[in-house]
Parts: sequence; structure tokens; C-alpha cells
Amino acid sequence: MIQKILHWLLPREDHFFGFLERQAVVAHDAAKAMQRYRDKASAVQIRDDVQDLEHKGDAIVHEMLDALARTFVTPIDREDLQRLSKRLDDILDYTNLAARACVLFGVDQPTKPMLILIDKLVQCTEVLKDAVPKLRKRAYNQLIEASQTLHNLEKEGDAVFRDAVSALFHDPNIDAKVILREKEVLDDLEKAINRCDSTAETIINVAVKHA
Repeated sequence: MIQKILHWLLPREDHFFGFLERQAVVAHDAAKAMQRYRDKASAVQIRDDVQDLEHKGDAIVHEMLDALARTFVTPIDREDLQRLSKRLDDILDYTNLAARACVLFGVDQPTKPMLILIDKLVQCTEVLKDAVPKLRKRAYNQLIEASQTLHNLEKEGDAVFRDAVSALFHDPNIDAKVILREKEVLDDLEKAINRCDSTAETIINVAVKHA
């Protein structure tokens, strides 16, 4: 009850929600940039585009940290804001690592499992892009639904990842260098999807805490 009263009485810096919403959009844009492999875009161009978005995401993080340093009252605890920002930034970082790995290891055209994981990442980031604004509205039920959707997508992505890695190591005709480069890209994509699920869990914790 006291927390609700304070919520109405104290001035709130609601633009902090905007930082998180912008991060979610940039993460989704990066995932969509990776999806351009399906249109035969070059690995170098995709890497450059994703890296530009990663820099944009970093700029938003720094902007939020600067704002936190100047703000006394935030809409949710500053630790929660930082935790959510870090989770969203992790998604972008791993997407960037996957794009860089494709160039570094000479993966000019991703394998079918990689493309499936990229599609899953696009789905996950789209769910997050739509879910993060619900924090501002305190739409608890919708956040729970989004969290469950992301959890299911993460499980599907994990199954694709495990099957792909198993196939790599059980095929005697695959060269060790191929195993190395493909596993590196698969690892980064799987971690990006995993961070989407972790972000959803953090959002739910924050929503419960501040409901």
C-alpha cells in the first residue's frame, strides 16, 4: 500500500522506460539484419550493419547510466533498470558476435540450423519489443504471456542447437575446421536466444516486485 501511495505522490522519471524500449527495438533490428542471409546478403555487410546497431545499443546504455546518475526517483528501482538494460544489451552483444563469427570463420552462407536459430531470434526479439512497453503500463498478465512465449521459443531453439551440434560431432566426414566454425556461430545464436528468455524472466520479477 505504501509503495502505491509513493508511486502517485513522488515525481517519476518515466523516460527510463523509453531507454529499455529503444534497446528492445535495436535488438530486434539486429536480429532482422541477420535474417537478411535468407536474401543472400553478404556476411560482411550483415556484420557491419549489426555492429552499427550494437554501437547504437551501447549508446543507449550509456545514456541511461548518465540519466541514472542525475536522477533521484526512478519509476522502478535503479538496480532493476540496470539489470534489464544489461539483459537487453547481452542479446545485442551475442547477435553481434554471431555476425562477426560468420565473417571471421568464413561462414558465407549459414547452414539450415543457423537460419532456423536466426528466425527464432527474430521471433524472440519481436516478442520482447512488444513486451517491454507493457512495463510502463504495468500490464502484468500480458507480460506473463510474453514470458511463456519466449520460454517456449528458447526451448525450441535449444533443441535445434543440440541437434545441430550433435550432428556435427557424429559425422565422420566433417572436417574439424568446419566443426569449429559452425559450432562457434551456433553457440552465439543460441546464447542470444537464451538471453531473450533471461530478459523475460527479469521483466516478470520486476513486474511482480513493483506491481
